[in-house]
Amino acid sequence: MNLLDSLGSLRSLTAGPWIYPVVATSILLDVFLPVLPSGFLVITAATAAASATAADPDVPSVLLLLVCAATASVVGDFLAYRLARRGGARLDRTIARSRRLSMAQERLGTALARGGGLLVVLARFAPAGRSVVSLGAGAAKRRVEEFLPWSALAGVTWASYSVGLGWLGGQWLGATWFSAGVSTLALFLAGGLAAYLIRRPADAPAPAS
Repeated sequence: MNLLDSLGSLRSLTAGPWIYPVVATSILLDVFLPVLPSGFLVITAATAAASATAADPDVPSVLLLLVCAATASVVGDFLAYRLARRGGARLDRTIARSRRLSMAQERLGTALARGGGLLVVLARFAPAGRSVVSLGAGAAKRRVEEFLPWSALAGVTWASYSVGLGWLGGQWLGATWFSAGVSTLALFLAGGLAAYLIRRPADAPAPAS
């Protein structure tokens, strides 16, 4: 397949207004099903958007993609938070059996109590981190005003990074599947770094003098 064929197939898969609800639905649901390729969908659409011209109005809009992705991210986080908050004793037992969920719940509670929700932003990039943090915040009965602003910041940051990667990759490498693949790899690398920072042990408190 040559570059022109690749460009045409990428455009054909992202052309038309249907791409926005597909992207939004994938992002909305991947808080419950982290295996959904929401990041790849956003990057692919943004890569195609890099080739936008006046003669090609069906190419996705970068601005609409950004708004769509950020909004769906925040709504999905909030739904998971609310479901976990109302989960009751059954969800509490599930979290207690999961070391990963228990640690995330504890760290999230400490971070939000100190006004430092950077953990929420980092978790948005880490594999399944969004799910763990949103469910953990709800299960820990954190207040909406403690969680939602950081969730909004995380959604906007992730959406901006993902759309920006796709668009810049399309500008530099052309609107091809190769470009979308390179941008997706960069998103995975950011996720790996976020996961490392989240799992890194907190600094031990200084001894009293």
